[in-house]
Amino acid sequence: MEIVVLLKQVPATESLIGIADDGVSIKTDDIKWVINPYDEFAVEEALKIKEAHGGSVTIISVGAEKATEAIRTALAMGADKGILINDPAAASCDGLNTARILAAVLKETPFDLIIAGQRAVDDDNFQVGPATAEFLGIPNISMVIKQDIIDSKIRCHATIDGGTVTLEAQLPALFTTQRGLNEPRYASLPGIMKAKKKPIDIKTIADIGLDAESWQCNFPRNEKAGG
Repeated sequence: MEIVVLLKQVPATESLIGIADDGVSIKTDDIKWVINPYDEFAVEEALKIKEAHGGSVTIISVGAEKATEAIRTALAMGADKGILINDPAAASCDGLNTARILAAVLKETPFDLIIAGQRAVDDDNFQVGPATAEFLGIPNISMVIKQDIIDSKIRCHATIDGGTVTLEAQLPALFTTQRGLNEPRYASLPGIMKAKKKPIDIKTIADIGLDAESWQCNFPRNEKAGG
């Protein structure tokens, strides 16, 4: 089974966040950067599925070159390879356009299942996972606390207001993680050493078939955000 995890590097929750001189970004000099906690659940669940069903786990991230550190951590946990979209044109994208970028990468990447954190703890918009599924035209199940793969289907227990619901979808599909799904493992020393030799493919916007000149900050110039 080919499993993809969508991963974001975020400031650690204990970091003190200050506004940069430009008034729109944050000071990054003294920030500790980590894997988004909900994405850690996604990595762990991907590894558990791989252990049960075989296959491989690919980590995909959109971010600065520093995000390779978070990808390497996931590789040390047991993932097989990583892809980083590092491009100035993507640096300030909102959640919707980050999903557009991820979908473009995924159209060139074999997958049976995509797992994403329900949200990133820095922007808190809950948008990237479901929007990526929408752009790919595949089912999405959000806030999953348990999953089972049976033949070519996935059955998920997901949290809703006041309780849980059981949903089933045909693979390929995407689901997002909720607390309680699992307890992420620590990277072992052998895993850390092996991760140094695992491949991370760094791509630009142009490499994945998008026109970098049409992108700026929060939306492509030739279409409205949300379109």
